[in-house]
Amino acid sequence: MPEIPDFTWKQCLIVRNDIKMSCGKKCAQIAHAAVGAYEKADKIAKKHWLDEGQKKVVLKAISERQLFELKTIAEQAGIPASIIQDAGLTEIPPGTVTALGLGPARSEALDRITSDLSLL
Repeated sequence: MPEIPDFTWKQCLIVRNDIKMSCGKKCAQIAHAAVGAYEKADKIAKKHWLDEGQKKVVLKAISERQLFELKTIAEQAGIPASIIQDAGLTEIPPGTVTALGLGPARSEALDRITSDLSLL
């Protein structure tokens, strides 16, 4: 049986669960959040995360307010954060806040911020 890697770096991708989006739309918003947060990370975090295999955890938020609260907490902890607003070309109105990307950052730091959230 292969050994399970010990991931010390990850991204947390958080999508709003209180607005109606198709599965594909949610996936697109989560992808935007992943790229946005990655671009804000420093070189060291990027390298460690890439070398470990780019662990990602996708979680649910109950509201726009919760996304902004999590973003503020993460930024105060020095964790890269990216809020995503939809362009409104398909399913939801323009400017709707849909997702938040956090990290890459150390797993324990992200766990302190996101441990109360449920998996998507």
